[in-house]
Amino acid sequence: MIIRAYLFLVITALSWGDNAVAGKMAVGHISPMLLTSLRWAIALTILISFTLPQLRRDREVIRANLPLLMAYGAIGFTFFNNLLYSALQYTTAINVAIEQAGMPMVIFLANFILFRIKVTSAQIVGFLLTLSGVAITASGGSLDRLIGLELNRGDALMLLAVLCYGGYTVALRYKPQLHWQSMITVMAASAFLTSLPFSAFEVARETVIWPDTTGWLVAAFTAIFPALVAQVLFIKGNEIIGSNRAGIFINLVPIFGTLLSVMILGEMLHLYHVVALGLVLGGIWLSERGKG
Repeated sequence: MIIRAYLFLVITALSWGDNAVAGKMAVGHISPMLLTSLRWAIALTILISFTLPQLRRDREVIRANLPLLMAYGAIGFTFFNNLLYSALQYTTAINVAIEQAGMPMVIFLANFILFRIKVTSAQIVGFLLTLSGVAITASGGSLDRLIGLELNRGDALMLLAVLCYGGYTVALRYKPQLHWQSMITVMAASAFLTSLPFSAFEVARETVIWPDTTGWLVAAFTAIFPALVAQVLFIKGNEIIGSNRAGIFINLVPIFGTLLSVMILGEMLHLYHVVALGLVLGGIWLSERGKG
């Protein structure tokens, strides 16, 4: 049973690491806003094929909490993915993968500021290490750029994406008691609906790139693996070993993302990437070890 949970969670991290690589492969084949809309359209179609009975059973709870569930889908799914795929137009998949690792620290900081959750000295040091790693990545290892706060446009967009997903995760403390099938289906529906104005904006500005074969394949891949398979397996892994132990596996996302970017996309792995990755993972490890 434990081995199965580990397998589920490793596949989850691999799927989320794949998302940055897939988004980079989409550049020039489908525009970022349209990719987000197609991703959630495909995911929603798959979900509805088997979740309708559960949706009917949960309709009263859904109706009572619909604004909150819609906000989850908009912020955690639409805004995050729009920003991530837009970031990949300007920066590397390696950068995006490493910067994504800043999410646990955003969550940690938000919980401390908003809810005064107890903080240990190890967690503070871990936060600073992780922040240093993300800053090194975003600045391209350049001290001048770091001091002058000159961010690549893509790295700036990715940092906004991290803030969005961190805020979404913190807000999940208010989620209603709802079966996972109903919750993910409603959030996927929200993500699809709230993504449409962004796609319409691309069309209006004549910046839309209609998908070719590669674009359709990327949309299908991101719908099936990062959006559905990863979410379901993460929930199942949580059920088996608990959220604290399962959360540690998220630390594998930047590792998988970096390795896949080098192997599949042929991106250059620089020394500052290695240093940044070490700082990020070391900071997260120290924070986990220092939990009070």
